[in-house]
Amino acid sequence: VVEEEARSLPMELSEKGGVENNGFVQNEAFDDKETDTSSQEEMPKSCNVDVDPAATEELVLKPYAGMPKEVLLKFSSQARYRVTREILFWLIIAAAVVLVCATIAIIALSPKCLDWWQASPIYQIYPRSFKDSNMDGNGDLKGIQEKLDHITYLNIKTIWITSFYKSPLKDIGYGAEDFYDIDPMFGSMNDFENLLAAIHDRGLKVIMDLIPNHTSDKHRWFQLSRNRTGKYTDYYIWQDCTQAAGLVAPPNNWVSVFGNSSWQFDDVRKQCYLHQFGKGQPDLNFRNLAVQQEIQDIIKFWLSKGIDGFSFSAVKFLLEATHLRDEPQVNKSQNPVTITAYSQLYHDYTTTQVGMHDIIRSFRQTMNQFSSEPGRYRFMVSDGDEKEDIEATMMYYGTTFIQEADFPFNFNLINMKNLSGNSIFEAVNLWMKNMPAGKWPNWAVGSPNTARLSSRIGKEYVNVMNMLLLTLPGTPVTYYGEEIGMENIASENVSEERVNCDPVVVTFPEKSPMQWDGKVNAGFTEGNSSWLPVNSDYQSVNVEIQMTWSNSTLNLYRELTLLRNNELPIHRGWMCYIWNDSNVFVYVRELDGLDAVFMMVLNFGQESTIDLKAIVPSLPSEAIIRLSTNFSNAGKAVNTKLIKTEMGEGLVLEYKSAKPVHTMEAFQGNCFVAEKACYSRAFNLLYVNC
Repeated sequence: VVEEEARSLPMELSEKGGVENNGFVQNEAFDDKETDTSSQEEMPKSCNVDVDPAATEELVLKPYAGMPKEVLLKFSSQARYRVTREILFWLIIAAAVVLVCATIAIIALSPKCLDWWQASPIYQIYPRSFKDSNMDGNGDLKGIQEKLDHITYLNIKTIWITSFYKSPLKDIGYGAEDFYDIDPMFGSMNDFENLLAAIHDRGLKVIMDLIPNHTSDKHRWFQLSRNRTGKYTDYYIWQDCTQAAGLVAPPNNWVSVFGNSSWQFDDVRKQCYLHQFGKGQPDLNFRNLAVQQEIQDIIKFWLSKGIDGFSFSAVKFLLEATHLRDEPQVNKSQNPVTITAYSQLYHDYTTTQVGMHDIIRSFRQTMNQFSSEPGRYRFMVSDGDEKEDIEATMMYYGTTFIQEADFPFNFNLINMKNLSGNSIFEAVNLWMKNMPAGKWPNWAVGSPNTARLSSRIGKEYVNVMNMLLLTLPGTPVTYYGEEIGMENIASENVSEERVNCDPVVVTFPEKSPMQWDGKVNAGFTEGNSSWLPVNSDYQSVNVEIQMTWSNSTLNLYRELTLLRNNELPIHRGWMCYIWNDSNVFVYVRELDGLDAVFMMVLNFGQESTIDLKAIVPSLPSEAIIRLSTNFSNAGKAVNTKLIKTEMGEGLVLEYKSAKPVHTMEAFQGNCFVAEKACYSRAFNLLYVNC
């Protein structure tokens, strides 16, 4: 009541008692119709009361929690509230703009993230020799699934499985009888799908072989073609040839890779068909667009299954010259009749013909259709093996505007004839200086078709070669067993098979079963025997025992993959050649913005001592051995003026430097980087404009 009195100045006060307000409920006593006008005369008279102005000032209304809209509006228009509100509004707008701009700047300045095929080494498996799950002596897909933990133990995330299509297997499976089916030796399509799911469940990727150049002569297409059935008539390369007295006069002097004429007479069609490999592997006619579409459909089939990439092999043989001229002889004075070996001709008309790269690019375009999902890029490698023609090899990368293979398989380290610091430098430099700008290199020291590393260069150099493989820029490829230093099996124990009954005999010393432990058959099979004998050294060279040896080839390999995965300079930094001679090859890996530098000192000859401080004056006087082929040396400090290495020894040295080698004038032209990036210590991120 007092509050109401204070708000109205002056107020009328009743001389008599007031009337109670019952919440606007109509009261009969106050009904207009029933109110006696005479009663107004009886109403009390009013009087004015003065109130102290000082008291009213104390009763001025202030903002309070829960105030109604009408009260709120009285204050919102006041300057002190309006200005504060506008300042907060524009601060929020400015913060949002800054956040958006910073995000755009980070995206624009950030380098391209390395894709999965760049970030991890690739582990190549020959399935028949990896692990047997059903005791028949042959490795299979279930066996690979059983041993996936070994892949993850190696810190590898990509598996490459060589050909396992249904095939007569007279040519180690490279002539497919059915591109849409699994050879029963390796399992079933259900086994493959289970393997694929298990691989992906572990966060791994898988690529598989595809040899599009030829099929088996048991393939349905060939059977229809030899009978001139419909569109299949021209699926293969047929030519008339004469046959007299049991002898065939081929259309020209072309020789197959395995030797002797590349033409074979077919008694059914009464023509000769071309085979650049074994006579049971007829070449497909890629000038027939229907054949190209068949291969595209095969690619789509397996990509739809969920594989992550393809390795296309023997692609340089896809097209042949249509004029069928004789190929030029290497030795022009040689009697043409005596030419039987592949090396005796220049293969100008049977390899790398015009249009061949267009076909490979069409494969890439098909794979791109399946690469649209985030994280599902489909990888492609081609096996050109152009030997000495490095420029022809580099063409498989594609051009600036037309994508082809992500990289062509690099045979440089495999094809080396002599091992030395100089030869290693030449093999590495040949690739790096010819590789197109912005492309990604790759390295391999073994494959299913070459002698094992230990047998080729010697056991004493296996560790240093693995150190080279895993510290060079690019993607390393490891052939199964190289991580434990497996050797070829002895020649007297080698299984021999004729390639489709051709005169040439093929042996497989480099395909002996994987050596898992010291048990019978090296843990490869629980059966009585394996398709090839296990190497006699399996009790000391196997996965199980090397896991327990701190200084083993396996543990060094694992430490190197960890180093590669964890250190940015080795993962994607610059590589600069520092020194090479007959014994050692020295190079650094560094990244702009990081003062940590890694220097590899690798010995491929005899004992050597080198003064690196004289070569790179900015080197600190000491460096720390981060990794060594001799584990006992790890963590030790070495004098950079006097670095000594034994035969086959490798050192990964780490030191701090504020002056990168690639910025030094003396080393210009000796440095390479594929995916350039710089490190910002302040923001802990990579950027490109450095």
